[in-house]
Amino acid sequence: MAKVNKRLAVLVGCNYPNTQYELHGCINDVVAMKDVLVKRFGFDPTNIELLTDASAATGEGPSLMALPTGENIKAALSKMVSQAEAGDVLYFHYSGPGTRIPKPAHLFGHDEAIVPCDFNLITDVDFRQLINQLTKGASFTILSDSCHSGGLIDKEKEQIGPSTYRAASPLSYKAKNVPFESILEHLTTLTGINTSDVGTHLLESFGANSSLKFLTPQLEPELFDFLKADEGILLSGCQADETSADMNPMESGRKAYGAFSNAVQMVLKENSGGLSSKEVMMMARKVLEAQGFDQHPCLYCSDKNADATFLCQLEAEPY
Repeated sequence: MAKVNKRLAVLVGCNYPNTQYELHGCINDVVAMKDVLVKRFGFDPTNIELLTDASAATGEGPSLMALPTGENIKAALSKMVSQAEAGDVLYFHYSGPGTRIPKPAHLFGHDEAIVPCDFNLITDVDFRQLINQLTKGASFTILSDSCHSGGLIDKEKEQIGPSTYRAASPLSYKAKNVPFESILEHLTTLTGINTSDVGTHLLESFGANSSLKFLTPQLEPELFDFLKADEGILLSGCQADETSADMNPMESGRKAYGAFSNAVQMVLKENSGGLSSKEVMMMARKVLEAQGFDQHPCLYCSDKNADATFLCQLEAEPY
């Protein structure tokens, strides 16, 4: 195995404050994960980029460059991937809203996307492009605590997939979701264009900063022509047809949190030794089931990476 060199991370928390889609635990999730990365996995704080919409709640705080817009998130991820060398460990943690984009009428199903604070969608095709650009010998782990996050790296191999067991959750929580219809309505208000084609609205609003899926759709198949086992690893908070929970236990005095992010952090805290990505996911599933959640996290990666140590942990030390 190649020697581990740099450890780079981009952490994004998107609460959508002061909107009908407002969540409460997303920023807490990534702030807590930053602490885990530093103390457990040896990341240098200077190599961790944190993007949140905390300033949007008050109109004060970080500059617009620090907001989790589509352009800023993609720029941070592209920069991280471009810096990677063989042996480097890359990590992207997203906690925020997700959505499903209906495919054209002649195709079946949906595509998955995350919803940055400006509605400039980042799709499964964008994540596939990033993985395809990764330097050989580097690894790139994505943890997406968002609705419909299963399959967020398009065409990645499924290791732990959909569950047939569905139970009605007794918990009260808010889904980390912005419905596609709401996105279309918002973008239509911005562009004034009378069309149900979301790509038209995104291109009009964001131009060259739009998702690759809409910017150059004719190139999309070419991304997968020579697809083979790669170093992309996706830990999704739920299946593609499910929602992920945002908890705000104010009555108990606890901080708000995302159910999946919290479950992963609990697993890491309770198991100081090195765990494989598959072990982390199976344990996180058990935590969520025990807590009464009806979401089922999934793992997508190569066979080799499923059994490899999560984030290439070097030392078995508790944090």
